[in-house]
Amino acid sequence: MLPPLKTVKAGLRRTTEALAAELALARPDTPTPSWNKLEWQLASAAAVAHGISPLLSRRCGWQKAGWHAFLAAQREHVAQRQQRIAALLARIDAQARSTGLSIVPLKGSALHAIGLYAPGDRPMADIDLLVREADTARATALLEELGYVESFAQWKHRTFKPADGEAFAGLGEHRDTPVNIELHTHIHERLPVRTIDITSRIYPRKAHPGLNTYPSPGALMCHLLLHAAGNICGRSLRLIHLHDIAMLARRMAASDWEALWDEHATQAPWWALPPVRLVARYYREAIPASVLRRLERDSNVVLRAVSRRQTLTQVSCSALWLHALPGIEWSRSLGEAARCIGHRIRPTEEAVKERADMVRTQVWLQGQSWVTLHHGRRMLTWLTRPVPRMDTLYVVRAALESPALAI
Repeated sequence: MLPPLKTVKAGLRRTTEALAAELALARPDTPTPSWNKLEWQLASAAAVAHGISPLLSRRCGWQKAGWHAFLAAQREHVAQRQQRIAALLARIDAQARSTGLSIVPLKGSALHAIGLYAPGDRPMADIDLLVREADTARATALLEELGYVESFAQWKHRTFKPADGEAFAGLGEHRDTPVNIELHTHIHERLPVRTIDITSRIYPRKAHPGLNTYPSPGALMCHLLLHAAGNICGRSLRLIHLHDIAMLARRMAASDWEALWDEHATQAPWWALPPVRLVARYYREAIPASVLRRLERDSNVVLRAVSRRQTLTQVSCSALWLHALPGIEWSRSLGEAARCIGHRIRPTEEAVKERADMVRTQVWLQGQSWVTLHHGRRMLTWLTRPVPRMDTLYVVRAALESPALAI
């Protein structure tokens, strides 16, 4: 039995904000919270959901034996899984070189490659790869030769999974979790209905066969910010996203930030303001004041006002209740807002298929009656009572039931 959801909601907010402050400060002398057992369990759930449990094992100064044992075990699992990921990337590189295929490993893979994280610090749910659209068939054949099969496709990417292996059903990271691969031909996000595409900034102009790096630190930052923007818009941001941005920002020169205002872009990077503001809220001095001022000028009045007050909890899975119209404040016009509402009332065929694929493939949706209800029934429920997020409830239940948590 779950505790009262109001208690869970308040506990998630309290523990999430405390974890964010602890990770950003990384001070060994911060006082240990006087939380009860439930709050420590919710803190574990939040750390897992936000992808920061391995980092906390080295950066958290709280004196709580069971807490530290859990974090240390998480870091060990991530370190062992990272070895498998590195070996798989080496095989992909070798295969791509032999076939003349150019590939760009994205996000987490790139951050590890430049030494931003030590092995074991940062979990990776999967490997993201970018190829030219014309090379999709060759990339698919390469993955199939490595023992991968396509699991599902959506507008952002195609997901491949190992032909054998089962997802780990439990709390947090596990060394044996299969390594999925997401194959991209574009780097883009819908905010909330307008598509922002930055592929031309990410794919190298002179790509060579094998694995390629981003063209510049600024290009990598563009991708991290757009990815975070999409997650903020959908209320699915993770603290690890903010940490990635803060860590990279501290390495960047002033000139690197100019990649945000690429001369070939058709519009200013208005979408970067909310993630940059969140990073500045939790990681002080990570973002240059000049960058923040310039982004504020690029953004519209509504997004400037909303993002000024946002917290990590509000735009992540730590906010327990589902939102009826997530991301509508990102609309750039009344027409976009109307389309956002229309898609929520009557989902597109693409959205219906994507939802069905999620129900079929995601372990946290298995056996949940809510997700298989008719859309009209779900809408009626939204209008009459708060509805909890299934992904959040899954990790909370896992934390409450986990035998590994002796807190």
